[in-house]
Amino acid sequence: MNALKRGLGSSLVQAFLVVVGLMWLTPLAGLFLSSLRSAEDTGLGGWWTVFSSPGQLSFDNYSALLKNSGMTGALWNTILISVPTTFLVVVIAALAAYAFAWLEFPGRDRIFLVVVALLVVPVQVGLLPIAKLFGELGLFGTIPGVVLFHVAYGLPFAVFLLRNYFAEMPKEMLEAARMDGGTEWRIFIQLVLPVGRPAIASLAIFQFLWVWNDMLVALLFADGSSQPLTVQLQSQIRQFGSNIDVLAPGAFVSLAVPLVVFFAFQRHFVQGVMAGSVK
Repeated sequence: MNALKRGLGSSLVQAFLVVVGLMWLTPLAGLFLSSLRSAEDTGLGGWWTVFSSPGQLSFDNYSALLKNSGMTGALWNTILISVPTTFLVVVIAALAAYAFAWLEFPGRDRIFLVVVALLVVPVQVGLLPIAKLFGELGLFGTIPGVVLFHVAYGLPFAVFLLRNYFAEMPKEMLEAARMDGGTEWRIFIQLVLPVGRPAIASLAIFQFLWVWNDMLVALLFADGSSQPLTVQLQSQIRQFGSNIDVLAPGAFVSLAVPLVVFFAFQRHFVQGVMAGSVK
């Protein structure tokens, strides 16, 4: 009887999760099917009509998207912003986290408290002062300016996350490496980074998704030649309104890339999230 109850309960939970998953995937499927329909077909009915008229589907919209210099340039700008930002945040945060966790230097704890305090500073507070500073430095409206802003505001959380993970590593493991003649740099590269890979992968996913989907910072710091895909899509909506044959495939590409990144590193992401609960 107890086994039956457990089996029934497990089946209900699985059924509930399947329903939630289908509800979550429905908008994505609708966007994808809309991106395969012409503007005329979209005006005549919803995306679900493709099941009764599959002849509506074609890849003409994606061919037009590839010929749209504004959209392809914005996609390339998004890559140029997201990839360097993620790389810089992960590298700098890993180095700083190792120093805060295992190196002794004056004011270490006080500096780390300052880093933690920066977590509560909203991004909106720094928009105008940094915009003025970037204007004086010639960085306003450029891709490096957008990258620097994201790196600066991504580091506090990144350092906090990695420092807490690195600090949980066995002290005896690092002491044994030092006794074997390992330098701090060698210990960091050959020992700490491999052990901390789940947390680093989780951080990289979080940072990449945050920057890829950002529009607030890009609206202020990027000009027409450096604007990412999110701003370009918003501009297309404002200018054309019903330009669905460009908006739908562009929006799907903007959504598909983060999904591919997430599922590609899903195993590392789950390990990083669960690591803190099992140590």
